[in-house]
Amino acid sequence: MTTTTATLAALRCGQLQGIRRLDLACDLQEFPREIFALADTLEVLNLSGNALSTLPDDLSRLHQLRVLFCSENRFTQLPEVLSSCAQLEMVGFKANRIREVAAAAISPDLRWLILTDNRIAALPDAIGNCARLQKLMLAGNQLSELPEAMRGCIGLELLRISANRFESVPEWLLQLPRLTWLAFGGNPVSAAPPAAGQAVPQLPWEELVLGEQLGEGASGVIHKAHWQPSPQEAGQPVAVKLFKGAVTSDGFATEEMAACLAAGNHPHLIGVIGVLSGHPAGSSGLVMPWVDPGFRNLAGPPSLETCTRDVYRDGQRFAIAMVLDLAKGLAAVGEHLHARGISHGDFYAHNVLYRPEGGCYLGDFGAASFYPPQTSGDTHPFEALEVRAFGCLLGELLERLEPETDERLPSLEALQRRCLAPVAASRPRFAELVAMLESLGA
Repeated sequence: MTTTTATLAALRCGQLQGIRRLDLACDLQEFPREIFALADTLEVLNLSGNALSTLPDDLSRLHQLRVLFCSENRFTQLPEVLSSCAQLEMVGFKANRIREVAAAAISPDLRWLILTDNRIAALPDAIGNCARLQKLMLAGNQLSELPEAMRGCIGLELLRISANRFESVPEWLLQLPRLTWLAFGGNPVSAAPPAAGQAVPQLPWEELVLGEQLGEGASGVIHKAHWQPSPQEAGQPVAVKLFKGAVTSDGFATEEMAACLAAGNHPHLIGVIGVLSGHPAGSSGLVMPWVDPGFRNLAGPPSLETCTRDVYRDGQRFAIAMVLDLAKGLAAVGEHLHARGISHGDFYAHNVLYRPEGGCYLGDFGAASFYPPQTSGDTHPFEALEVRAFGCLLGELLERLEPETDERLPSLEALQRRCLAPVAASRPRFAELVAMLESLGA
C-alpha cells in the first residue's frame, strides 16, 4: 500500500484528527468529503497529482485553510469557490487545463497565486484588487497582456510571465513600488540575441562520467561528473546540468541555456565550459567548472511562511567584512549582466554560493530574460528591479550582522535603503553601487 493510499484510508477511518497539513495524490476523481472532518485544524491541503476537475461548493467549511495546491489535475477553470475561503492566501493550480480565470474566483486576500503551465489568455481586472499579492506565477500560458488594473497590486514582488505571448512589458508594471523579481523570457519581447564571438564547444556525452547528484531545481538536475576529452588526458572534475525540457515556474530551459552562454565570463559567475551533445535520451545540458566544495548556499529558498524571503540557518551570522565582500561581488556581477542586456530575474541569496573566507558566485539563470531590443542605454527599468533585489539581499545580511562596532555600517545601511526606494528611477545603478562599496573598503 502506497503512502498516499494509506493516508486516504486513515482519513476515511477518522485517524487524522488534529492534523494541519494533508497531502493526497492517489488518482482522486472527486474531492473526498471526509476532509471536512479536519476543518478545525487543516491549514495546508495538497491535492496535486490527481484527476480532479471540480471542488465542492462548500469548500469554505475548511475555515482554517490557508494553502491549497491542486496542480497536475484536470481543471479547465479556476474554481470560483476559492474566493469564499476566508483564510485562503496561497493557491496553486500549476499544469492543469485552465483557460478561464473568472473575477469571482479571485480573492483580494491572496498573497501567492500559481497558474503556471495552463492555457490562460486573459486575466480579470479583479486581480488588481489583490493589494496583498506578493507572488504571481503565470509562466507557460497564452497571455499577451496584463490588465492595467494590476496597478493596484502594490505589494507584488515576484512575477513570472515567461513563455507567453508578450510583445512588450508594460511600463506601468515596471513602476510598481515593490516589484523585485521579474521573469519575462520566452516571449517575443525577450528574444535571445544571436551568438557572438567564439562558439561554445560541444562536449560529447561519451567524454563524461556522471557522478553524484548535487542538486535539483525547477529546470534541471546538477551532477558532479568527470570529463576526459581523450584517453591520453587525465581529465578533470566538472558539474553537469541536465535540463528537464518542460516549462518550469520560471520559463523555458532553452532561455536559461542562452542566458548562461550570453553572460560570458566574470569572477562571480561559475561560467560554462561547453554545451552537452549526444545525450542518449536527447536531453540538453551544460558542462560547467567544478566549484570548490568549500562554497555553500548563502540561504535556502523562501518557504510557505516567508513567501518571497529566503530562509537562513538558525543562528547564522555575518561579520561586516564578509557582508562587504559579498555585496561588492554581487554588485559587480549585477553590473556585468545588465551591461550585456541580461536580467537575472532571481537575484536571491539561495542562488548565491559563498565561502566564509571570501568569494561568491551568482548562479541559476532559470528566470533570466533578455532586454527588449527597444530598451535604450539611458533607461534602466530592468536594472532598477534587480537593484531592489540586491537591496533585499543586503538587508537580510545586515539583519544578521555579528555584534560589532564599525564606522562603515551607517553608510552601508543608507546604501541599502536607497536600493529599496519605491520610485524605481531613484535607485542607484549597479555601477554606482560598485564604486560606493569599493570606497567603503574590505
